[in-house]
This record gives sequence, C-alpha cells and structure tokens, in this order.
Amino acid sequence: MNSTTRDRILDAVEQLLLDRGVQQVTLEAVANEAGVSKGGLLYHFNNKDALLAGMVRRLGERADRQLADAVQAGESVAEWYLAPGDSNDELEVALFRSMLAVMRSVDAPDSEVQRAMVDVMRSWDSGVQREIDDPVQAEIVRLVGDGLYLGALLGLPDPDPELHRQVVARLLGR
Repeated sequence: MNSTTRDRILDAVEQLLLDRGVQQVTLEAVANEAGVSKGGLLYHFNNKDALLAGMVRRLGERADRQLADAVQAGESVAEWYLAPGDSNDELEVALFRSMLAVMRSVDAPDSEVQRAMVDVMRSWDSGVQREIDDPVQAEIVRLVGDGLYLGALLGLPDPDPELHRQVVARLLGR
C-alpha cells in the first residue's frame, strides 16, 4: 500500500472530523480533501468504517512508536503513560490531533471503528499491566494517565511539574 497516499487520506479524514464531525464525513468529501479519486480512496479503504478504523490503527501505530522511543531512552511504560503532553513536540501534536479525531469518530458501539479503538487501548493497557505486578496499581496508573491525556486534549492547564513528578513517584512506588 502506498503509505503517502494512505497517509494523505487518513490526514484528510482527521481534518474533516475535526472541522465537521463524523456525520459530515463522506467518502467523497475525504477523497476531495485528500486530492484523490473516490476509486483511489476505495483502493485503500473499501468503506467509511474501514477508513475510520484505519485512522484509529494509525493512531495506535504512532503511539507505539512514541512508546518504543521512550522505552529505548530508558523510560518505563508507566512513566510514558503518565507523562504530560508536550505541545511543542511535533509527534505529540500529531498524536493529539489523531486522538481528537478518533474521539469524534467513535459513535457506534459495535462498529469496526469501536473494535479498533478497543484494540489500541488494550495494547496500551497491557504494557502497563506487564510492567506493574499489582493489577489495582496498574489500573490506577492507566486511569491517571487517561486523565492527564484527556486534560491535554481539552487544553486544560498543565499540572505543576514538581507536583506531577511527585504523583508519578508515588504511583510507581519510588
């Protein structure tokens, strides 16, 4: 699959979701926004559900790359999960945009999009669960990380850096 065309298509669907919402996203609108024919779009994604699920999976791939880089740099999975967002980091901004678009697309409880989102979130959870033996502690880390990420997505004020460091230290038993 031509990743350049695929990424242009997925960038287009993200932009349309952010600008207009899921009800206004059509295959024709995505093809126009991406600068491809409808047939070209259908070559990569055979329907709207597959297109939206592809966007979710790309979000997971982007996050997995960020996680792998963080672990390679010596950060634990839990530390990565609990890190505040960085609005000056181009990769983090792309991840935020993807997450916002994904949140706007998940509207059906039993769709391919919902299943893709569950798969992505479970893969993140499993990394924390493998790293932290206590399942209750792992769940607390997940919930706090989700709250930090949601706050960043909503543009809420960043937590005080020293207080954040203390929270992470306590959660991770340091």
